[in-house]
Amino acid sequence: MTQEREGEVYAQANGSYCFGASKPIPNLVIEVVFTSGSPKKLQRYQALGVPEVWFWQEGLFSLYHLRNNHYDKITKSEIPELATLNIDLLTRCVLMAQTSRLEAAKEFRSALKSQYR
Repeated sequence: MTQEREGEVYAQANGSYCFGASKPIPNLVIEVVFTSGSPKKLQRYQALGVPEVWFWQEGLFSLYHLRNNHYDKITKSEIPELATLNIDLLTRCVLMAQTSRLEAAKEFRSALKSQYR
C-alpha cells in the first residue's frame, strides 16, 4: 500500500496495517530491508504521520514510535492491539519460517496459547 500526502511525500511499505477502522494512513508499517531502505526512510513516514514503523533487517526487528514529531526507538509496540506481542518470539518465528512456515506457525500459536491461559 502506498501512503501519500499528495504533492508532498509518499512511501510504499512492504506491509501496512490499520487497527480498528480502515484509514488512509496506517497505524503500522513494516519495511523489509535487503539492499535499500533504512531508518532514514523514517523521515517520509514522519511527514505522513505513521504512528509506528518496524524494520526487519539481518534477522532483527527495529521498532520506532512517533512522538512529538520524531521517532523514538522502542523495544515493544505501543499500539494497544500489539502491546503484549513478544518481539523475540515473533523474530524467532520469522526466522523459522525461512525453513518451515508450518513449524513457525505452530510455534507462534503454541506460544500465544500458553500466554493467554
